[in-house]
Amino acid sequence: MTHTATTEDAPEDKQREIEAEVTRRVLESFADCTDPRLRQVLESLVQHLHAFVRDVRLTEREWDLGIDFLTRAGHITDDRRQEFILLSDVLGVSMQTVAVNNEAYGQATEATVFGPFFVEDSPGIEPGGDMAFGASGEPCWVEGTVTDTSGKPVAGARVEVWEADEDGFYDTQYDDDRTAARAHLFTDPDGRYRFWGLTPTPYAIPHDGPVGQLLAATGRSPMRASHLHFMVSAPALRTLVTHIFVRGDEHLDSDAVFGVKESLVKDFHRREPGSPTPDGRDLGDRVWSRVRFDIVLAPDGT
Repeated sequence: MTHTATTEDAPEDKQREIEAEVTRRVLESFADCTDPRLRQVLESLVQHLHAFVRDVRLTEREWDLGIDFLTRAGHITDDRRQEFILLSDVLGVSMQTVAVNNEAYGQATEATVFGPFFVEDSPGIEPGGDMAFGASGEPCWVEGTVTDTSGKPVAGARVEVWEADEDGFYDTQYDDDRTAARAHLFTDPDGRYRFWGLTPTPYAIPHDGPVGQLLAATGRSPMRASHLHFMVSAPALRTLVTHIFVRGDEHLDSDAVFGVKESLVKDFHRREPGSPTPDGRDLGDRVWSRVRFDIVLAPDGT
């Protein structure tokens, strides 16, 4: 049956034409863009943004609030805090980008979010060294191997690690310019690595700014599941950015940035005070833990 426009639905048709015309004109404005990838990205962005506006029938008041939100996110961002990465994280955009850029390859270790607390030029430590550098927390012995997907050990791989202290803060969140709970080391000829870190504890992402207000307004928790960050790189292999998580953590199913993957949940074995340590370190009357994390890197370009 052919639909015949009526007087009643004609205004709706006219409105749709007006809205479509706005999108068309914006898309045409990129006609002279000489970078094909930039043009593709901008055209897709415009189409999706305009479709969003039409879908929810965005009001001018809501548009104002959105602009204000982004403005405040910009004002709170500085060289120590990145509110836009935080926003990307809590909306799942970061994890979706990770998924798109790290396609599954054999038994390669899964990637997860980078997070806003990585710092270039971390201090180097020797195998078995302590990356805590005085940060508060329970000692944790971390060990494992780095191999490629054929099982070949990767010698000289750079293993970058960073984490929060037992109070849930990274060194960059303090005002004294400390460097703590972050370091890098290299695998030995057999692809092995080992170091002392801290047993991860859960913490809240920064929620004293616009992103925190968004979480509160939507009834979401700012808590992240306990984790230890890794970035592992070696020539001809895909750089891996990932975490390991503590099995049994209460926030595994509600991680604020959707970063948890089952393959990255590990057993952190607690040891009583006085228990012998792997390297003979004397921890006195302190409880400590140990965990193993074997890392498999995919070929570069996969």
